[in-house]
Amino acid sequence: MSDVGSEEMDEEQGPYLGEYEGPRNDKDERHGQGKATLPNGDTYEGMYENGKRHGRGVYRFKNGSRYNGEYIKNKKHGDGTFIYPDGSRYEGRWVDDQRCGFGKYFYINGDTYEGEWLNHVRHGQGTYTYAATGTKYVGTWNNGKREGHGELVHANHKYVGVFKEDRPLGKGKYVFDIGCEQHGEYLGIETEKDEKGEEDEGQVNITSKWQAGVTTGIHLASEEDDLEDIPADSSTNATVEPVSEEQEE
Repeated sequence: MSDVGSEEMDEEQGPYLGEYEGPRNDKDERHGQGKATLPNGDTYEGMYENGKRHGRGVYRFKNGSRYNGEYIKNKKHGDGTFIYPDGSRYEGRWVDDQRCGFGKYFYINGDTYEGEWLNHVRHGQGTYTYAATGTKYVGTWNNGKREGHGELVHANHKYVGVFKEDRPLGKGKYVFDIGCEQHGEYLGIETEKDEKGEEDEGQVNITSKWQAGVTTGIHLASEEDDLEDIPADSSTNATVEPVSEEQEE
């Protein structure tokens, strides 16, 4: 996604104040339901209070972006929908001009995220759905990355475990629809980057490698079982299949 061109302009500043149609208060400030064309060509139609956008309104950017929602003292605050220049869309809560609280983002590649936000990024509990595969990540986010307990839900199985720095790491389990589980552990593995020139020499990637342990038939324990108690009796190694990358904020 792109936040370029998503910041509104303060009004009644500079030598050219733009155009305004609507009521004013006794201080000659914009006050009430009005319509304005700003000096930079953006337009706003909605509520004003004491010269500032305050209440519900629609702000249209000259680059095609649009915000329809609530304002407090010229800042997006409350419920609102923002359509960005690239066509992506956010519907949800805003605080002090930032995506903050519960909201849903529709990405241009068809992916969606529904959950909690803080300071414009995914943070807290949320679900990210990958349009290309139908896979879902359901769990905790920290500063835009998968972090903490979560589940990767695929078409016929799911992985339940702990994530760190946006990848599975540590003890977890695969739960299959056919009625069995495989317990094991993801290990952090350093691998050299592909040779692409001198600038990449000596650099490494950190990936996760699944070390399988006990495989069992279906069992009735809750998925909330303490993962620390899962035996790490390893017998088989298999590399983790990559999951599509989330769209950036």
